[in-house]
Amino acid sequence: MDPITLIFIFTLAVFLGFELISKVPSQLHTPLMSGSNAISGITVVGAIVLMQQGDNSLAPWIGLAALILATVNVVGGYLVTDRMLEMFKKKGDSK
Repeated sequence: MDPITLIFIFTLAVFLGFELISKVPSQLHTPLMSGSNAISGITVVGAIVLMQQGDNSLAPWIGLAALILATVNVVGGYLVTDRMLEMFKKKGDSK
């Protein structure tokens, strides 16, 4: 694919994602966060594959950057989800 088509698809995905997420009610934010964590987990696996199968010298570095960013996203997402679930527990309940 040519770069113009890829940039168009990326831009379209950004705007579509923003519109979809902004319409989600607050009660569904926790399940949505869990779903996005699963997708980021798939991104971690894809980054590892890219690091191992890169044909040129740039692919492993891009894969490493993708691996680091996706891992930060997964860990941060789980921390936010855990914090959000803490709000629904009663004050007397313990873990």
